[in-house]
Amino acid sequence: MLTKFETKSNRVKGLSFHTKRPWILASLHSGVIQLWDYRMGTLIDRFDEHDGPVRGVHFHKSQPLFVSGGDDYKIKVWNYKLHRCLFTLLGHLDYIRTVQFHHESPWIVSASDDQTIRIWNWQSRTCISVLTGHNHYVMCASFHPKEDLVVSASLDQTVRVWDIGSLKKKSASPADDLLRLSQMNTDLFGGVDAVVKYVLEGHDRGVNWASFHPSLPLIVSGADDRQVKLWRMNDTKAWEVDTLRGHMNNVSCVMFHAKQDIIVSNSEDKSIRVWDVTKRTGIQTFRREQDRFWILAAHPEMNLLAAGHDSGMIVFKLERERPAFYVSGDAMFYAKDRFLRFFEFSTQLDTQVIPIRRPGTASLNQGPRTLSYSPTENAVLVCSDVDGGSYELYVVPKDSFGRGDTAQEAKRGVGGSAVFIARNRFAVLDKSKNEVLIKNLKNETGKKSVLPIATDAIFYAGTGNLLCRAEDKVVIFDLQQRSILGELQTPFVKYVVWSNDMESVALLSKHAIVIASKKLVHQCTLHETIRVKSGAWDDNGVFIYTTLNHIKYCLPNGDSGIIKTLDVPIYITKVSGNTIFCLDRDGKNKAIVIDATEYLFKLSLLRKRYDHVMNMIRSSQLVGQAMIAYLQQKGFPEVALHFVKDERTRFNLALESGNIQIAVASAKEIDEKDHWYRLGLEALRQGNAGIVEYAYQRTKNFERLSFLYLMTGNVEKLNKMLKIAEVKNDVMGQFHNALYLGDVEERVKILENAGHLPLAYITASVHGLHDVAERLATELGDDVPSLPEGKVPSLLIPPSPVVCAGDWPLLRVMKGIFSEFDTVNRVDAEEEEEEFGGEWDNDLNMNDVENEEVAEDLADEEVADDNEEPGWILEDLDLPPEIDTPRASVSARSAMFVAPTPGMPVSQIWTQRSALAAEHAAAGNFDTAMKLLNRQLGIKNFTPLKPMFLDLHSGSHSYLRAFASAPVISVALERGWTESASPNVRSPPALVYSLSQIEEKLKTGYKLTTQGKFSDALRTFLSMLHTIPLIVVESRREVDDVKELIDIVKEYVLGLKMETKRRELKDDPKRQQELAAYFTHCKLQPTHLKLALQNAMTVCFRAKNLLTAASFARRLIETNPSEQQQKLARQVVQAAEKNMTNAVELDYDFRNPFVTCGATYVPIYRGQKDVSCPYCTARFVPSQEGQICNVCELAVIGEDASGLLCSPSQVR
Repeated sequence: MLTKFETKSNRVKGLSFHTKRPWILASLHSGVIQLWDYRMGTLIDRFDEHDGPVRGVHFHKSQPLFVSGGDDYKIKVWNYKLHRCLFTLLGHLDYIRTVQFHHESPWIVSASDDQTIRIWNWQSRTCISVLTGHNHYVMCASFHPKEDLVVSASLDQTVRVWDIGSLKKKSASPADDLLRLSQMNTDLFGGVDAVVKYVLEGHDRGVNWASFHPSLPLIVSGADDRQVKLWRMNDTKAWEVDTLRGHMNNVSCVMFHAKQDIIVSNSEDKSIRVWDVTKRTGIQTFRREQDRFWILAAHPEMNLLAAGHDSGMIVFKLERERPAFYVSGDAMFYAKDRFLRFFEFSTQLDTQVIPIRRPGTASLNQGPRTLSYSPTENAVLVCSDVDGGSYELYVVPKDSFGRGDTAQEAKRGVGGSAVFIARNRFAVLDKSKNEVLIKNLKNETGKKSVLPIATDAIFYAGTGNLLCRAEDKVVIFDLQQRSILGELQTPFVKYVVWSNDMESVALLSKHAIVIASKKLVHQCTLHETIRVKSGAWDDNGVFIYTTLNHIKYCLPNGDSGIIKTLDVPIYITKVSGNTIFCLDRDGKNKAIVIDATEYLFKLSLLRKRYDHVMNMIRSSQLVGQAMIAYLQQKGFPEVALHFVKDERTRFNLALESGNIQIAVASAKEIDEKDHWYRLGLEALRQGNAGIVEYAYQRTKNFERLSFLYLMTGNVEKLNKMLKIAEVKNDVMGQFHNALYLGDVEERVKILENAGHLPLAYITASVHGLHDVAERLATELGDDVPSLPEGKVPSLLIPPSPVVCAGDWPLLRVMKGIFSEFDTVNRVDAEEEEEEFGGEWDNDLNMNDVENEEVAEDLADEEVADDNEEPGWILEDLDLPPEIDTPRASVSARSAMFVAPTPGMPVSQIWTQRSALAAEHAAAGNFDTAMKLLNRQLGIKNFTPLKPMFLDLHSGSHSYLRAFASAPVISVALERGWTESASPNVRSPPALVYSLSQIEEKLKTGYKLTTQGKFSDALRTFLSMLHTIPLIVVESRREVDDVKELIDIVKEYVLGLKMETKRRELKDDPKRQQELAAYFTHCKLQPTHLKLALQNAMTVCFRAKNLLTAASFARRLIETNPSEQQQKLARQVVQAAEKNMTNAVELDYDFRNPFVTCGATYVPIYRGQKDVSCPYCTARFVPSQEGQICNVCELAVIGEDASGLLCSPSQVR
């Protein structure tokens, strides 16, 4: 059984497959009906209007309907598109067991415990016939798939076949239904529309199920007598053919398989059994541990079955449908219908070659599983699951091509899998001994090779090499050298596909594709939500693969996309140009023509083949949001511009690629304030003053316009801006413009008009306008403000601009890759520019100013022609010639220069890609670094880590100052950078802390401990514990080293803290002895353990605890100490043996294993409860839970944490 989908739910009593969509309905004992997508494994909908168990459910063949029947005596018809019940059919007087739609007529048949079967017209919503005759519960009723028959099974131990031909002949109009209903009421249970044709008696107990064969005149039934019976019928009678025995309990459901000559039954004995119809024997049995089976359903068109049990349901296949095939150059061998066939791709000629043995066993899944072919010897290996895995070797005679009738005796053998590894040698896997046998074409074993890993399958990997598959990895093994050439961790690999040049390999698992090089160096991994079925490499190095419902592609960098949607799964055999050759599940060869433009376009971009890209842009219809998003994501917005018609998208892409010309054209089309504002920002960034001015004019952003004129030194236009502010009665605008102009008299006048006389007086006084100041002083009288004495006033005069008018080069622009292509559209662009030059100033005229009288006064003051329009119009500004028609700068226009895309900040790239705290800290993202450390290691006290965070951040950046007035430029430093590295691909940050540094510190800590400098040693070990969370290593082996380091350092910190504490306790000899004793139970280096034992021995001996001192002395002798230490220890043992007593009872039992609490320094003996630090793993008494760890001083004791993450290899 190949389980495709499984659910966990209440008991499933009814099941129904949708004919077209990958859906299945499950009706539950709880009263809920579930709608599942078994391909995606998701619950789509649930319907719960029934009161009590729902025992029957059925999809309509073509309408968006299904019907359900339950223990509430109701039949409900639902529309799954509208997510609701359309109507309820009432009439049955007891539980409804099954319901089913007719395949043609608008009928529903229902079986009930009220001993009747009813046929309903769901269009007129009436009962059109009641079938009576059973004298116990009717357990099921169903229509014949082709004829006008109904079969029913009842607990009265009979199966009945009913003829409904007369019902079919009558009109099915609603009026006739109502008429029939009235006739039926006159003679209830006596309708003549349906008559019993046969009554099949033979079961000894109640019959639970009966069903028709889809095409033959056969019926199968299952009953409480634990038997499955096969019946045959003709026009006049029906009789029992055979009985199938094997079930150990009531048979709950039984049916014929639609595609094969088999019967499938399930039972309350917790098994599903498969029977051969022709031999009438059991083929296979599938059991569940706990769950009784209740219902079976078969897919109307596909080789799928479903079974409902006590705790859910399973959707399964009985056999694999993937045909075995092997592609060699322009040809393919494949197995179909017990024949080996040959297919030539170029001519599409399909010929039968030789018959291959049919398996003698009567079980399923015994057909060919894989093929392997040797072209020079014309030999084929056929592997199957017969006898637990076996192979057959056929040498194909040249003259048998096209005839395919000459049977030959194959050379056979047992083996998990077999593949050719050379011209006349093949390898056979012996799983039991984990070795391969190398055999010749006579099937004689030459030599044996033990495999390096526990292998369950072997694949070809080049001449003399094997790719060996284990549960979680694959290796390439050289049989000659007996060495591993490559190794890769992968999900469980099902199929292996090599590229034509054998340089790349695709490893296909159930839901993932791993692309690797020939030495198994990982290139990319692709994850799919639905099953991957097959794949092949095209001539360009793109991997084309299929899932259950799509043909997709995978580029060498891991980008993927959909090429085509499939109705039924296919198995790709070869990709040639834009044609995909494949086999379907029936073993038929098909050629599918695809549009390869999208993936070839992306491949050309990836490989920087820009000439191909330009050709495709000219000749193809590459459109769609997905393509635009892809180009933006990959840093090619200027290419995306060629595909886009939508002005808003064009505007965004133009800004991103720095193409001001297109951005202006799009902004004019859109004409929204926000777009003009953004255009102004981009133009300012590029230093294109003319377009900045135009954008500000369009948005009437007078403040920004004034400031722009100040920056460009355009005094004349600043004067005009002052006039506009005056007309608009904008006092603040007037003041700003006067300030920008350095016009003191105007400023004083504005302040005076606004009523700010003290400010006007101070401004006039400071700037030397004494006449005005005196006049204002007179007006102010006694309120004249006093100026501070002894202070030199600084005058508010604007600085002279560095550049007057024109554009300025803020940004160095590079010529775009695709600039040549733009010459095609240059004429159009110039016409657009002329048009836009003509309209340039029309928007900013006096029609925008509301106060028309003031405008007329202003016009009189202007020196202008007599016939000039009233109001301020910008044609009067007499603009300098270079910005008459503001457009992109000349150099940019003539050579089509494109500003570089700003891109994403490096720090953001680092944090996006990484789950390592050190890399987040290096990027300056301290907040996420702390969150990661808290989640991974339970760290809450970040005070000790602050200097390290700062070191990591400053150490991963370099700072350059170009010249004095320029800002400092920050440059990101990357780890493992080389000159050959791509500028578009960012490596992770360079880190100041490394494993080698920690190892050097460890040596220093050891040295200080040996010298007895405990406080210095403790500081060193603590700093190591604080640094370890912020280091990054590359390999899994180094990750193990880091974890081992934490354990070592933790033991030293704990021991040294106890020793430091002991030295502080002068007045408590008992506690001194205990701490000295506990110190000897830390995992220390042998040198330090000897010193700790000697120390504890001395302390206890002096305190007259001779028994304990002797135990330390004996442990010291066992450590192979120095001569002096040994002598001292022996003396202590001798002295103790004279008086084996302790003066003071210590809380210390050296015979009972224990760990020391890191906070209270008391022993926690084996079996006692404790809590641990999630980071350093130090152990504590339970009362310490929730406190900061006393050992590492970082993490919270007892906190849940995911574990140390210090390598990218852990994330992959």
